Amino acid sequence: LGQLLFTPEVPEETRKGLEESLAKATADFAKAPDSVDAAVALGRRHAALGQYREAIDVYTRALARHPDDARLYRHRGHRYITVRELDKARGDLTRAAQLVEGRPDEPEPDSDPSRPPSTTLQFSVFYHLGLARYLKGDFAGAEKAYRLCLDRARGSDDRLVSATDWLYMTLRRLGRTDEAARLLEPIHAGLDVRQDRSYLDRLLMYKGVYAPEDLLRAGGDPLTRDTYGYAVGNFFFYGGRKDEARAAFESVVASPQWAAFGHIAAEADLARMK
Repeated sequence: LGQLLFTPEVPEETRKGLEESLAKATADFAKAPDSVDAAVALGRRHAALGQYREAIDVYTRALARHPDDARLYRHRGHRYITVRELDKARGDLTRAAQLVEGRPDEPEPDSDPSRPPSTTLQFSVFYHLGLARYLKGDFAGAEKAYRLCLDRARGSDDRLVSATDWLYMTLRRLGRTDEAARLLEPIHAGLDVRQDRSYLDRLLMYKGVYAPEDLLRAGGDPLTRDTYGYAVGNFFFYGGRKDEARAAFESVVASPQWAAFGHIAAEADLARMK
């Protein structure tokens, strides 16, 4: 949309801990400069502080040493999405998808190393590849990626709802309303969702369990409000209520949470609605 993006403010009460984590990751990487795990950890610590360009630089330097490591393309592609370099993101994530093809999947370490892995490498590759294509308006390509992502969601309700959410949105953009509705059949409020409750709530709204007003009243932190706000905009968009959809997307874009996927998607939709 032509807006300048500034490094987001990090609350003072959390900054010290994040800076300490970055210092540790920097020291660990200095001890093991050939370690992909150390490079990924360092990039993630930069990103936690909103230092997205620094994270991209870490992954780029690591790729010079490990040009065929899917993990580095996956993480750099994610951060190219964050800074709106969508063609580069799509290229990196396409390369990551090629590198994991035919290989066994593997757990992906959590962004917080103290927590056990909650996702897999292949799930993350296809999730972000689908997002890069969705943001570019390549909904047919996004569907292919999200189908593969949904296949890797087995065994986790958190992964199920996040993959289903984006695939649902993609099918609606493709005009395949009945198919999208069938996708919601296994979705219910009793799913064991621990990390992606906002995605489950969005799906329940699309299913008719909640009204848009329910999500808006739910509020939450700024990231959650953006996540709900984008879904509400979609609800109006799918119903042909374009003015209300535009207003919802503009409300999301007015928030400071510009790294959120819902925020970026709202930007992309507003750009297409011009």
